[in-house]
Amino acid sequence: QVQLVESGGGLVQVGGSLTLSCATSGGTFSSYPVAYFRQAPENQREFVASITRGGEMTVYADSVKGRFTISRDNAKNTVYLQMNSLKPEDTAVYSCAAATRVAGLPRNIRHFDSWGQGTQVTVSS
Repeated sequence: QVQLVESGGGLVQVGGSLTLSCATSGGTFSSYPVAYFRQAPENQREFVASITRGGEMTVYADSVKGRFTISRDNAKNTVYLQMNSLKPEDTAVYSCAAATRVAGLPRNIRHFDSWGQGTQVTVSS
């Protein structure tokens, strides 16, 4: 069973930056893709970004493309989400998730079977 723990959330002003970290344990980290999702109050959880198991390919939601960057360090069993030019609509609980039974670059929530507890990101205007 893979365990994931997010950190790095907080309060930031519009236009600011934050970097989220997702530390994992259990399983073989370099063998599965990882993604970030987010959920704002009264909204469904939505896809943010995904990265392949080797880190060579990434995909982003249109709403964050060009502002967010997902990366991973397989030696440290950690995935990062660098968030720049933050907007109020980026306010949400951000969760990382692992797709331990899927290869490639998944983005459908159904493919992810292990989840972290989430970290709050609040962007103030």
